Amino acid sequence: MSTFRKTRRRHSAGKSSTPTPAILPPTVSRRALLEGASDRRFRALVHDLLTISARMELVRGHLGARMGVSGPQYSLLIAVAHLQGDSGASVTAVANALHVSSAFVASETGKLAQRGLVLKRTNPHDRRGVLVSIAPAGRIEIGRIGAEIRAINDLFFGALDGKAFAALSAAVGALVGSSGTAVQYVSAGGRGPRAVLEAAE
Repeated sequence: MSTFRKTRRRHSAGKSSTPTPAILPPTVSRRALLEGASDRRFRALVHDLLTISARMELVRGHLGARMGVSGPQYSLLIAVAHLQGDSGASVTAVANALHVSSAFVASETGKLAQRGLVLKRTNPHDRRGVLVSIAPAGRIEIGRIGAEIRAINDLFFGALDGKAFAALSAAVGALVGSSGTAVQYVSAGGRGPRAVLEAAE
């Protein structure tokens, strides 16, 4: 019995009651993204952006469901409605506005056209192109939930005043470009061309 107690005492003495702090390298190297040598604020920003992104997806999915379409199709309908003007929007214009591929827009607008929510016609100025616009049924659906769209957006972005909104718009617009460069690097398996790496410096 005495030997057992001594063995337990030795084992307990070898265990630390307090975990050793992990010393990790910073997740960024650009000075503008560091406070002193700390990347704490940057990491908090990334976590916040991921949370906001997930919540935006939830809201978009909800609004899409209210119209009987998917979240991405909801975004597509809203983009077409704002871009179509008098003659319709080109597939390329819609793709550029949503930062998606033209193939995606062509495929999804085809599905929406089958449901009578979107109209598609040949571009009279470019017979190879297609112009898309919102069909009467699509306008009715958007109008039906218009008040809810405004209420949700007012709540979602209610923390911003005019100055903060302008600053956020500029910052997010810049991030769309730089994040695209990061995606190119990732797509190249982390062995992207030197130009990609230099663009991030």
